[in-house]
Amino acid sequence: MESPQKAREHGHRSPGRALLVGCGKLGVQVGERLLADGHDVLAIRRTAGALPSGFHAITQDLGVAAPRDLPPCDMVVITLPPVDADGAEGGFYAAALAHLAEALPSRPTRVLFVSSTRVLEGRAGPRPLTEADAPAPASSRANALLEGEALAVRLFDACIIRPAGIYGPGRDSVIRRVRAHTPVDYSRRTNRIHELDLVDLLHTMLRAENPPALIHAVDQAPVAMGEVVTFIADRLGIERPPHVTPENGGGTVLRGDLMLDVVGALRYPSFREGYAPMLDEAV
Repeated sequence: MESPQKAREHGHRSPGRALLVGCGKLGVQVGERLLADGHDVLAIRRTAGALPSGFHAITQDLGVAAPRDLPPCDMVVITLPPVDADGAEGGFYAAALAHLAEALPSRPTRVLFVSSTRVLEGRAGPRPLTEADAPAPASSRANALLEGEALAVRLFDACIIRPAGIYGPGRDSVIRRVRAHTPVDYSRRTNRIHELDLVDLLHTMLRAENPPALIHAVDQAPVAMGEVVTFIADRLGIERPPHVTPENGGGTVLRGDLMLDVVGALRYPSFREGYAPMLDEAV
């Protein structure tokens, strides 16, 4: 049976040209989906590097200058981190997004800006948060992300996607910390999203007829960090990591109702389904 969100998608949108801005691992996976759909795929990166066959690479640091002779693009996915080439925060998005707008000969039909749920970090507490809750940045990184969101909306009428902690093959920092027996705040509230579910969301948002203007990319199981590390340690058959002292019980609880409505179902609705195959390979 066709899922509700599929009924809202164009489904037969004519192939066009897609631009991936800051084409790292996430952008590459989205681009491969778009190639399979028949789109031409361009990718802007700060440095030259291997990209899948079929991608047209543009080497340009958008924080420094606009690329020349950029063709019209139907859709754009922006996955730029909020830092310049030297890792400095503050003002990068202002330059990079302005240069992107200057380079595009016309406004794309669909632009996605990938931010982070970090912009809600100041709302720590047990009350579940939704897209209706206002941002509350409490760090320079969160403020930079929020600045990027506002600029992307103003310049491109972008849809904003805020992923929680991304994990998946090659994104195994929690597993490595458990193996290293690094102390953990077991009481900290956490949210996450498997990389493949995030790619599914971005692909769906590009094709949807009326996508939400803002969406939190989170799975269906916000949990205390203690549950996650206990599951990992037990699955690996190793000692559970020690508790930090004192534990402060920080972090947020994010609802994923809207994401579920858009994509229909998650491949990995909780950390258990997502980490299990990673841990099977790690044993």
